[in-house]
This record gives sequence, structure tokens and C-alpha cells, in this order.
Amino acid sequence: MKAERRTIIVREIEHWRRSKLLPDHYCDFLINLYADPVAAPKSEVPDHIVGKAIMAVSNATGKQWFLTFGIFTLISFVVLYFSVFHIALQIALILVGTGLLLWLGERIRVNNPPMGFLTITLGHLLFLCGGLFIIHDQEYTEWYWNGGLIVICSLIWIVYGIKQKLSALHFVGWLAFLLSYSLLLHQLTAAQEWYEVQLYWMPLAILYGWVSWFIHRFSKAVAGVMLLTAICTWFMPELFQFMFIDQTDFIHLQLIAKMITGGLTLFLLRKQWMVWVI
Repeated sequence: MKAERRTIIVREIEHWRRSKLLPDHYCDFLINLYADPVAAPKSEVPDHIVGKAIMAVSNATGKQWFLTFGIFTLISFVVLYFSVFHIALQIALILVGTGLLLWLGERIRVNNPPMGFLTITLGHLLFLCGGLFIIHDQEYTEWYWNGGLIVICSLIWIVYGIKQKLSALHFVGWLAFLLSYSLLLHQLTAAQEWYEVQLYWMPLAILYGWVSWFIHRFSKAVAGVMLLTAICTWFMPELFQFMFIDQTDFIHLQLIAKMITGGLTLFLLRKQWMVWVI
């Protein structure tokens, strides 16, 4: 094909792109098909994110501008007057917002996994922060309200992380569960000795390790998360003593002993646990 005809076709395709007559990916395909790599003009679509954003704004239609400002105005109204709404409406708005963010995140994750995961994370944070706001706004000062919300969030994150194969969210769910367990121990026990604290946590760490071994034949990703949770639980007694108990004289010795014992255990059993997670 002659260079002049190639140039005319490429200019026409660029006109289609600017006029929104064809989607951008179709225009890119046609330009790659007809453009002369030496003589043809370079596509006007920038490669960097800022340039693409500016191009999208400049090519936006009136309907898109109207929808964008309408949605922004609606979100601003809800945020400003959220505390005035009835508690049932507050809960409904949080659930709807969380559901929309999760749905949008799953759609985005197909083509852009990092951005999709960020959107999903915002959805779960909306559920947690919204729940904490309602508890504070309604003046529910008892500790079990916050603890119960954290337990609910941890269960949701664990189930959602396993189902959607999001190991990071799955692991955060178990960390939230450990946090709620710490709050429960702090409220229901008093004057704990260091060895009592160890008894509260060590069986749980062993249980997580056993679950990691048991489930590795079904899902190595879940087994890896459980093994990492077991390691975190192994050091939770010292963290619990540091946060809630004044007996911190021997924490450094306990940590050294734990690190040596745990390191030797992982080294001696390396051929077993590596099979679980790899």
C-alpha cells in the first residue's frame, strides 16, 4: 500500500478515536495494521498514566461529565450528613458501598490485578471503618462491640480471601482474629503470669501449624497462610505481655528462646513444611 494512502487511513482512524466512533483498542489495532512504522505519524494517545487521564478527560462527553459530577456530589452529601441519618440507613449505605466496591474490584482485577485488589481493600476498609464509626456514634462504649466487629470482619476477610484466592486478605483476616482474641483475654483474665500467657497462645500456634499440614494437600496457598499465622501466633505471648501486662522484665529472654526454638524447628522440619507451601 502506498505511503499516502497509509497516511490518509491513519488520520481517519485517529479521527474515529477522537470522535469516539470506535473503542480505543480497535483504533490501536487498526493503526498497527495500516501504519507505516517509518513514515506514518505517531499515535496521539500517550503511554503514561497522566497523559491517558488527560486524554480521557478531554474526550469525555457531556453525559460522562454529568455522571461524574453527580456521583461526586452524591458521595459528598452522604459523607457530610452520614451522622444525621438513622442507624438503619447508615448500615444500609455501608453495606451497599462495600458491595459496590467489591463488585467493581472483581471486574477491575480481571485486567488490572493491583488496582482491583486496591479497590477490594477499600471495600473491606469501608465496612470496618463504617462499623467503628457507627459504634462510636451510637456511644456503645463496651469493649465487646468493637471486638465483635473485628471478629465479623476477620471471618469475612478469611472466607473472601480463600474464595477469591487473595492470600494477603486471608492472612490479614487471621491477624484480625488474633487481635480480637487478645482483647478477649485482656478483658476476661486478670493478673496473668508469663507462663499463663504462654499457655493461652502456644496451643493455638500448634493448632495453626497442624491445620497448615492437614490442608496442604488441598490448597498450598491456604497452607502457606496458616503456617505464617502459626509463626505470628508463636510470638504473640510476648506482644501480649508488652501491650497489656506490666511484667516486661524477661520478654527479651523469652523472645530469644522462642527465636532459637522456632528456628531450629523450622530447620529440622524444612523438608516437610517447604512441601506444604511450595
